[in-house]
Parts: sequence; structure tokens; C-alpha cells
Amino acid sequence: MKMHENSIKKERALLVEPDTGEWDAEASLAELYELVDSAGAEPFGAVMQKRPTLDAATCVGRGMMDQIGNFCKANPIDFLVFDCELSPTQLRNIERISGVRAVDRTALILDIFAANAKSREGRLQVELARLKYLLPRLSGRGAGLSRLGGGIGTRGPGESKLETDRRYIRRRIRSLNEQLRELERRRSRLGRRRRKDGVVTAALVGYTNAGKSSLMNALTGAGVLAEDRLFATLDPTARALRLPGGETVMLIDTVGLLRRLPHHLIEAFQSTLEQAAEADVILNVCDASSPEAPVHLEVTRDLLAGLGCAGKPVIPVLNKCDLIPDIGSLPMIGRAVRVSAKTGAGLDRLLDAIERNLPDYRMVKLFLPFSEAGLADRIRSAGAVESEEFTPEGYRLTARVPQALVPLVNDYIILE
Repeated sequence: MKMHENSIKKERALLVEPDTGEWDAEASLAELYELVDSAGAEPFGAVMQKRPTLDAATCVGRGMMDQIGNFCKANPIDFLVFDCELSPTQLRNIERISGVRAVDRTALILDIFAANAKSREGRLQVELARLKYLLPRLSGRGAGLSRLGGGIGTRGPGESKLETDRRYIRRRIRSLNEQLRELERRRSRLGRRRRKDGVVTAALVGYTNAGKSSLMNALTGAGVLAEDRLFATLDPTARALRLPGGETVMLIDTVGLLRRLPHHLIEAFQSTLEQAAEADVILNVCDASSPEAPVHLEVTRDLLAGLGCAGKPVIPVLNKCDLIPDIGSLPMIGRAVRVSAKTGAGLDRLLDAIERNLPDYRMVKLFLPFSEAGLADRIRSAGAVESEEFTPEGYRLTARVPQALVPLVNDYIILE
């Protein structure tokens, strides 16, 4: 008896890049290749067409669309991926001419997010984005939504399935928004508790696949998922990070960013992005080995500016420097810190940079009675204790105290 191993054949995709001059078409097409690969499909090839504007019927010109259709008939193409957002009419016409499924950039990213979301909040956010994307496209789904129904006591043929589905989706969107608002309220309470306790936070933000999760693992030993693919991390993760001076900060890993990120996703993940924006220190991480590194840093800066982060300390971090043969050839970008999460190179400089950008601390000498043991613990966790002495009456501490705790220790300061 012969044994055969079952294997799942990857779907093959033909990528279509309409170049209207609104964006860097070649860089965007290279990114689309990575998105298709992250979705679990195989990029079979790509076509690009320069156009003044997108064609209202088929996105690309009719002649190009006929060529794409002939190519799909002659080759094992399972679906088309367009590097733009398609209207219901365009989707219908493209699928009719090509004979295969058509997917636009937004639907592809939503599919990747749906596969990678693990937490309850992440799944809710992805479902909300998918429904907002689907709602205006229901009318383009063909005869499958044209079913009519009637019943006793009704007049006329009844209600179309299209209207039924629209009403269901609107109800579901309202339900998802309310569930996400409740989760946001919980996160806000947690954030207020952290600030009250004097916990300092640092957030890892940046372009997708820049190595943020690998960097978090290297700094904290968090053990979070770190893979060489786009959007491997969707759910925020927080871990304690001990700095060289003794201070402890909460390091937060966040969802990656992308050029032309669909607005449905930005709206759905707004609360998650705002959590990063509220951090005391922001680490703008990018892949130093990418020729698009300056652009990736700028994309993150623009988003942070839109979230109201002006005035917050932002540290540019050039990760994956181990992939550059000649590190001296790497152009310096502002006051960026060069690191490698894989080899550990430069992590000491990064920790020093975080320490230099922490909120102001005050060096104080305190005498705390035993009844304030809880306050002493908060100083140890959120600040840095340089010396500590136990006496019959209480604790004598010399410590760097974060400003958030200064009002609580004022009555116990014996010498500054």
C-alpha cells in the first residue's frame, strides 16, 4: 500500500497595478506581492497600466481587461488582485470578462486581518471593518440577493433579500460599535489606573513587518508571535521593561501600519492606535534594510500627528541592521537608533535612549511609615530606589520618583 501526503495547493493570483500617478506604483506593487503572500496565496505574475484615471467600468482599460481575461483562460489563475479599491460595478464587470474572482486591495488586507486576529477585540474590529466594506457592495453581488418572499397578511411580493441583508448588517454594525465602546471604556479605566499608579508606558509603532514583535521579545522576553510576514501582530501586548537605571516601564506592541491603509481599518482600530498614542515615549520602528525606510518612518509620523501626538518624545528605531552588509553605508535618519532584534546589537543604546526620554523624575529622600508600605512598593516598581534602609519606625528611601507620584510623597520628603 502506498502512502500519499495530502497537501493544500496555494491559490494563484495575478496582480493588477493601475498607475494613475497618485502613488509610487512600483513600490506599491512590491507591497502587494507581500500582501498576497501573507494571505497564503501565490503571486503568479503582475500587469501594470499607466492611466490618467481609473476606468469606471473595469478599472483598467477595456483592451487591457480583454488581455487579462485571455491570460486567465490560458493560465491556472484562481483570482485577480487589484491594487486599488473597486466599486461593485467594476467587480462585476471584471469577473464577467476574466472568468475568475476579483479582489481589491482592501478586501485582501481585511482577509489577512481576519486570519491573524486572536483577541476578542481584534476579531470585533476586523468584523466591523469587513461589514462596513461589504455594505455598499451588496448591490453588486448579483441574482443571489434578488430573492423575494411573501406571506399571509402582507401586501405585494414582500421584501428583497438585499434589503434584509442590509438591515441585518446595519444592526450588526451597531452591535459591534457598542461592544467596542465598552472594551474601550475598560481600556480607558486601565489607562487611568496606570497613570494613577505612576506607570510609565513606551509604545512600539511603525510599518508592518518592521520587526516590532521581535524587538519586544529581545527587550522583555515576552515570547509574542514574531513572523516574517505582514500583519503578524494585530492585538496589542504589554510587558514590563527594566531599564539600566532601575526604572520599569510598560512596553506596548501594536498593530503595524501600511501605506494607503483602508479607512475601514483605521476607523475600526482607532482605539487601539490611540492607546499607543497615549504612551509617554513612542518608538517609531522601521526596517533599516528596506529602501523605503524613510517613507515608512514618514507614514508613521503622519499617523501619530493625526492622533495628536505633537510634543511627545518619538525615537526613530532602525531595526534589522544585521541585514545590511556595510552598516556605515546606512544613512542616518534624524537621531535614529540602529539596532538588530535578532543579534541584540544596539539594544543597550536603545534602552539608554528610552531612559533619556522618560518623563521627568525627582530624586528625593523619604521616610515612609510602615502604614505606607503600598506607596513604597509603587515607588520601587514605577521609579528607581537607589538605597533603602529599614528602621523600627519605617522605611528610609533614596529614590527617583516619577512626577505622577510626587504629590503622594511630598509629606514624606526629608531632604531633596
